[in-house]
Amino acid sequence: MNFRTDLAIELAEQIGNTTRQSYQTDQQEEDGTIVSHTKILTPEGEKQFGKPVGDYITVEVAPFSDSVTDSAQEAEVIARQIRLLLPEQDGLVLVVGLGNLSVTPDALGPRVIDGILATRHLAGEWERVAGQEQLRPVAAMAPGVLGQTGIETSEIIACLCEKIKPSCVIVIDALAARSLKRLGRTVQLSNTGISPGSGAMNRRRELSRKTLGAPVISMGVPTVADGVTVGCDLLAVEGLDNEEAARTLFAPEGQSMLVTPKEIDLLIGRASKILAMAINRALQPSLSQEELSYFVS
Repeated sequence: MNFRTDLAIELAEQIGNTTRQSYQTDQQEEDGTIVSHTKILTPEGEKQFGKPVGDYITVEVAPFSDSVTDSAQEAEVIARQIRLLLPEQDGLVLVVGLGNLSVTPDALGPRVIDGILATRHLAGEWERVAGQEQLRPVAAMAPGVLGQTGIETSEIIACLCEKIKPSCVIVIDALAARSLKRLGRTVQLSNTGISPGSGAMNRRRELSRKTLGAPVISMGVPTVADGVTVGCDLLAVEGLDNEEAARTLFAPEGQSMLVTPKEIDLLIGRASKILAMAINRALQPSLSQEELSYFVS
């Protein structure tokens, strides 16, 4: 059953081994955290996954709503995956947080921006006084959503990229998961870009090297699941061989329903802090987590 998901690892599970030559998967453990790599290799793989050829990394962590887990260790693991995707070791990086701050399940991107160490404006005397002369230039922004600004997010970011010419763009957005076990406990990274609003099933114009003129790394955490997915999982619906058949049981009101955990406030708050720290560590490896926390506080 092809339920809706933004996670490449779940799409690989749906597709199975019938077209394995079109993609590769690998899984390993890093500091007690499971890291899965999915690489889409061919145009056939693009059609199967509905995603561009490229690398997709999935980091499975303890639930973000669990406040007793080792967030420092998780941030380090995610930071290492970001470094694997960064196209250059220096040069300006633009970090963009997508989403609507007023809608909690969609607020991940803007909340991450609150914790990003922006350094593009820092130079010369300040750096010398702080003892940090090797800070990588970083700019950060949360452009809002089309309904708030009347401007496509891709247009805002494209104009900014044309002006400041970043060497790379890191984009953060909320995602949707197929499996409830991955909701709020999975981080996906990719070097293929992203379509804003994908987590809320309101796909907008893509953000990619093609549209922005710079490599794009996307990051996301699934904060919602399709209502049909949840219904089928919890009610153990059987005898349905496609998604359309399942949706008829939820018609018409439930067909476009999104479900989010009741701990969504805690989930977003904690996930945004860990992702922000991971991005800061990836971009400023000379600074410790303690130093980064001091500079962004």
